[in-house]
Order: sequence, then C-alpha cells, then structure tokens
Amino acid sequence: MTDIQVPTSFAELAKVPDTEARDTKPDSTSSKDEPEAEEDESDITLETLSLTPKPTTRNSTLRSESTSTSLVTPLGDLLTPSAATPRPVEAEKPDEHLRDSTIEVDLGDIDESRFSTVALNIGSRRSSAASYSDFGDRRSSTASFLLAKAQDIQFRHSLDGHRELQDEFEKAHANEDDADAATRGVDWEFWGTVMTDYQAYATENPEALARAIENGIPHALRGMVWQMMAASKDPETERQYLKMIKETSPHEKAITRDLGRTFPHHTFFTAAEGLGQENLFNVLKAYSLYDPQVGYCQGLPFVVAILLLNMPDEEAFCLLVRLMHSYDLRGHFLPEMPRLQLRLFERLIEEYLPVLHVHFLRQGVKSSMFSSQWFLTLFSYRFPHDMVFRIFDNILATGVEALFGFSLVMLQKNEEKLLTMKFDEMVVYLNNKIFDTYRREDGTYDVDPFVQDAVNLRITPLMLDGFAAEHREAVRIKEAHTLEVDALRNSNRNLSAQVQNMEASLQQLNAENRETLNQLVAARIRNEELEVELVRYKLLYAEAMHKSEDAMSSHRISLLSSKRGSSAS
Repeated sequence: MTDIQVPTSFAELAKVPDTEARDTKPDSTSSKDEPEAEEDESDITLETLSLTPKPTTRNSTLRSESTSTSLVTPLGDLLTPSAATPRPVEAEKPDEHLRDSTIEVDLGDIDESRFSTVALNIGSRRSSAASYSDFGDRRSSTASFLLAKAQDIQFRHSLDGHRELQDEFEKAHANEDDADAATRGVDWEFWGTVMTDYQAYATENPEALARAIENGIPHALRGMVWQMMAASKDPETERQYLKMIKETSPHEKAITRDLGRTFPHHTFFTAAEGLGQENLFNVLKAYSLYDPQVGYCQGLPFVVAILLLNMPDEEAFCLLVRLMHSYDLRGHFLPEMPRLQLRLFERLIEEYLPVLHVHFLRQGVKSSMFSSQWFLTLFSYRFPHDMVFRIFDNILATGVEALFGFSLVMLQKNEEKLLTMKFDEMVVYLNNKIFDTYRREDGTYDVDPFVQDAVNLRITPLMLDGFAAEHREAVRIKEAHTLEVDALRNSNRNLSAQVQNMEASLQQLNAENRETLNQLVAARIRNEELEVELVRYKLLYAEAMHKSEDAMSSHRISLLSSKRGSSAS
C-alpha cells in the first residue's frame, strides 16, 4: 500500500504530519437544535439540520491564502474578463420541493475493498509519451465536444490562476529527477504546450489533444490539467472559499453524517478526524453557502472526494464551482434536468441497443433504477477509481455529455448477459457488477479499452441536440395536452357545478310542486266534503220546505173550514 500524500502542491507531494494543526477551523454551532431520529447508516438522506463538526487538521488554508493574495495584480484585474470569477449564487426563494425533485438514489456504504488501493495523486500510470500527432485520417468523436468546450471557456479563465498553474507545472518539470514514479514517462514537451495555452491548443489541435486525453492524463499532472481544461483556478474564488469555511451552514449536520460513508475504505478518508474528511466537509459546506438553492444534495460528496484525491481543497472547491455552473452539473440536482438526462440516455439505448431496450421494457427496468447514481456522482459511487479518473478526464475536456458514452458502453459490453436476466437479478447487476466486464484476473481493471470503447460509440453533439429537441417537443406536446386536459377539466367542473345547481333547483321545484299537489288534493277533498254537506243541507231544506208547505196547507184548510162553519151559522 502506498503511503498517503496530500497534494499541497503539484511540484512536491509531501507527506502531512498527523500532528500538524491549524487554528482556522471555525467553531460551528447548530442553527437548529432538533432531536435526531434513529437512522439507517446505509442510507444517505437530504436532511438540512446543522451540526458542529469536530476539530480536525488542515495544512493548506494559510498557504493558499497567502499565495493567492500575492498573485493578484492590478494588470491581472484589468485583463481578467468579467466572467472570470464565479460569484456566489444569490439566495433565491426556498423551493419546498427542490429536494423532493431530485431522483432518490441509495448511496449507502461501499464495502468494496478495491477503492482502498487507489493512491492519492501518486502511483504508476499509463505512459502518455507516445506521439499525439500521428492520427492519419482518423477523427475522434471526442474532438468535436472538446473544441466546443474549449471555445466555451476561453473567456472565463483567471489570468492569475492560469499563471499559478503554469508555475506549478514548471516546478513539477524542474523537479522531474526527484519526482516519484507517477511522473516517469510523462511527455513534458507535449503537456507543457497544452498548459501554456490550453484554449489555443484545443482549438488548433483538437484531435491530438483528444487522443492524449483518451490515452489518459498523467496522474501527476491530472489535477493541474483538470483545472486548466475547466479554467477553474481563480485566487478570488479561493479567498471566498477560505472565508466561507469559517461560516456556519444549515447543512452541516447532513454533511457530517455522510462523511464516513464517502469512500470509507480509502485510506485518505478513513479517519473520522483526518485531513480527508475535514477537507471534504469544508468543500461541501462552502458550496452549500455559495449556492443556497442547491445547498447540499446526494452525490456531491463522491464528486468532491475525487477532486480532493487530485488537488488541495481550495482548488477542489473552485473546480466544483466550475463543474456545477459552466458544465451544468448543477442542473443534475434541480427538478427538471434529471428527467432530460434520463430521457436522452433512454433514447440512446433505444438507438444503439434496440434489443436491450425492448428487454428493459418487457422486464419493467427503467434507466433511473441504475443510471441515476452514475449521473449524480459522475460514476464515482461504485466504479473503480482508475475508471473514474479517466471518466473525469473526458468530462472536463468535453463536458458532462461524456457520461452518455461511458454509460452506453457499459450496457453494450454486458448486453448478452443482461438479455438472460430477469428484473431482480438485472437491477442488482446493473448497480453493482456491470463494470466487472473490464476486470482482469489480478483484480485490476482494463481502463484503456473502456475509454476507447466509449469514444468509439461516436455520440456527436448534433445527435444529442436532436434527441434533446425531441424531448423538448415531446414535453411541449405533453404540456399542451396537459393544458388542454386541464381546460376541459375546468370546463367540466363548471358544467358539473351548473348541472348540480340545476338539479338542486329541480329538486326544489319538485318539492314545491309536491306541496302544491298536496294542497290541491286537500282542497279537492275539502271541496267534496263541502259538496256533501251542501247536499245534506239542501235535503234538509227541502224537507223543511215540505213540512212548511204541509203546515200551511193544513192551516189553509183549517181557515176554510172555519169560514164555512161561520157561514153556516
């Protein structure tokens, strides 16, 4: 096992004494004191409570502050473009659903021993001394991406940072005789030309540079070249970082909880109070303050850890800022971008691996079940570090679009095996063993064919733009359909409300009608009763009239009889 060395500079990879301490680590206090529920140590959550980290050691804070300050000159300030120094993201209105929108990926502990064997920016690497100009008529698919990325960043670099990287390279070259094995076989002339003016060389010789990157950036120069490709080295951003690590972040508790789960078997990150975990904590905390909208999300610790294995923490922070903003890695942690990335990947599977695509559909396997962790961590979660470093080489040279090629080649190389699997077995294999197809008998990995296979897929920017346009059109149609359906639903709700009102009115009218009918029936019954009573009274009246007439007749007869009797007498 190679001793751990901390990349305090690229010229000298000195060992860091465990007793070295610093007094610049701030005493952070919790912004929210809430009881912490018992949690499963195998799952990373997105909790945003703060927690005071334990004091640890650091060796590069004062060095970086003094160095970066001395490099700032009025001339550099005048010549540096306005876009050279990234500015902290303004605190936006909190999005309550921001964390919920991020695709959930199980990023638990990694129990693979293969990660403990990767040294910190040291060790033998594949020689890059071969001629990079002998290409014949071969055109690398990486060249078009590389040229586009180089032109995109040419006005964003810091002159002071550029000079610092050149100075570091010159020191490393001057100390070549005393350097470790990692620097042997390096084509110093070629990489010196690249470091002198990366944008110019990438513009004039994109294929030569693409071939060199495909063959692997020398491990001893990787950190410098990464920063040069991304134009991330910036003393002003480093000063912002040194200031922010003294502040308190609301995400400190979540960050601290996840430190031990990030490459727990790598010797640089094993110690709970070691320099590795301290630098990892500082970079993650500083970025959560730099970009409040993203804050702290799943996947970031693994990306930052890879950067820290190749450069000091302040430089890793600058490169993280550039990755998140210039390379749009930030979009992976926002609501809409993961859907686009997954849709593009599914479209590429359909285009390049149609049989496997149909098999996925039949088995119910979605790309999000295995590729989300690839995209969120840039393959650093489970993949061997030798592979991850080469993937980062291509991402920083050409953009995050390189993820698609590496993702697709993994499926392509395992297609026959995947076609024999059912759902459960396939998901486990895709998440844990898919990279073993490049594993040698001695346990190492054949990285060069892996990179070359990905490059040979020839995924072009035009192709991705076309698929993205298809996705946007599909989204537009879906949104238009959704709006139409919503309008119909609103209209239906309004009509339903009107029907309900009319039904209520009808029910009221029916009730009133029934009441009127009841009153009418009652009136008719009363009328019939009155008619019967009238008939009875009429009969009584007739009877009374008959009796009266009889009485009158009797009276008249009596009178007549009386008159006759009087006449006779």
